[in-house]
Amino acid sequence: MLSNVAVRDIETLVHPYTNLATHRQTGPLVLESGKGIYVYDSAGKEYIEGMAGLWCTSLGYSNQELVETAYEQMKKLPFTHIFGGRSHDPAIELAEKLKEIAPVPISKVFYGASGSDANDTQVKIVWYLNNALGRPQKKKIISRLKGYHGVTVASASLTGLPNNHIDFDLPLPGILHTSCPHHYRFAEPGESEQDYSSRLAAELEEMILREGPDTVAAFIAEPVMGAGGAIIPPEGYFEKINAVLAKYDILFISDEVITGFGRTGKMFGTETYGLNADSISLAKQITSAYFPLSAVMMNDKIYDVLVDQSRKIGTFGHGNTYAGHPVGCAVAVKTLEIYQRDKIIERVRQVSPKFLARLGKLAEHPLVGEARGVGLIGGIELVKDKASKAQFEAKKAVAAKSVSFAQEEGVILRAMGGDRVAFCPPLVISEAEIDEMFDRYERALGKTLDWVKAEGLLAA
Repeated sequence: MLSNVAVRDIETLVHPYTNLATHRQTGPLVLESGKGIYVYDSAGKEYIEGMAGLWCTSLGYSNQELVETAYEQMKKLPFTHIFGGRSHDPAIELAEKLKEIAPVPISKVFYGASGSDANDTQVKIVWYLNNALGRPQKKKIISRLKGYHGVTVASASLTGLPNNHIDFDLPLPGILHTSCPHHYRFAEPGESEQDYSSRLAAELEEMILREGPDTVAAFIAEPVMGAGGAIIPPEGYFEKINAVLAKYDILFISDEVITGFGRTGKMFGTETYGLNADSISLAKQITSAYFPLSAVMMNDKIYDVLVDQSRKIGTFGHGNTYAGHPVGCAVAVKTLEIYQRDKIIERVRQVSPKFLARLGKLAEHPLVGEARGVGLIGGIELVKDKASKAQFEAKKAVAAKSVSFAQEEGVILRAMGGDRVAFCPPLVISEAEIDEMFDRYERALGKTLDWVKAEGLLAA
């Protein structure tokens, strides 16, 4: 029987990324508190937050420094906008700090409120820039199948996942999708990672030539694909992609909404994988998710055009009310301070061998075809047959079932398309807590195997 709070939820809320019909029967998981890597539901049950919320609570829950920083800024200046040349010190200080730590040369920072609107801004800037340069035909943007870049009309178009397009009349014209760089799932038999990367770079070049290089403006990529399955790029991939983009004067947008601020073991995934980015999208861990905030970092090549065109038009006509919110910027400044003071990135590098070892060990399980990660992010793929890599029918939702069992065992994870399960715990997790997280999921996998057998889903 559903609790009163569950009934209230069902009768009032539309939940994102939720089967709304099923939700009416099952009701919500209602969380009431959190501490460190743990969250607690309305019945007091403890869960390890194995997804850091949505890839974002890097410093864990109930960090008092961040709470106090938000409170102090609320008392001092709870809101002002930065339209029309207004400003405030937290916005300026944060931009200075972002420029200092940027993985590529950065000129300026543009603020927003979410990763989706950061990537929406990227699209608008690409179009605006090419109009300003007298290249109105150079507007197409190439993303990747299974890439995830948000849910606004423009950013959902960049996203390469069917559920973000079906019945939304997306993607928009001029948004293209090249191959997903997932060696395990899409490489030819015997094809090495380097050879696979070369093939994907050739496919990208073929797409550019087919469309016409004078019509292709930008390429966007996550250093590690997040919602598409926590997919690690194959060896040599971005090196080869960089070369293709440079050959045809195509901007490289790095979507660091998930990988920014230590997730891969370096401050940015752009560093980890050597992306020659012209602009970078940031959100999530910029405030450890304690306040909605995003940022687009851009180089001089982009910024100088914006200045010139603003002089011509009379303004740069883009922005939102909460861009550069003083509370969000203050929290972000404190978050970056904690990353550096407490050596959080070094901590990630210290504990990631344990994380990656336990993740890799899951590949020994009869249901796990691939288990791969970097830093403190990784994914596994559940398969019907390990030898052939045969997949379960999508409608059986085997990964989702394993995540449901995981919740029973007290760990929150995320199931994604292709029967993949993501792991992305807070960056402050300890080695002992990593062991406990995987112990709980291993028990969940055992339950999943029993269920799969009972349902007769395994290959004969």
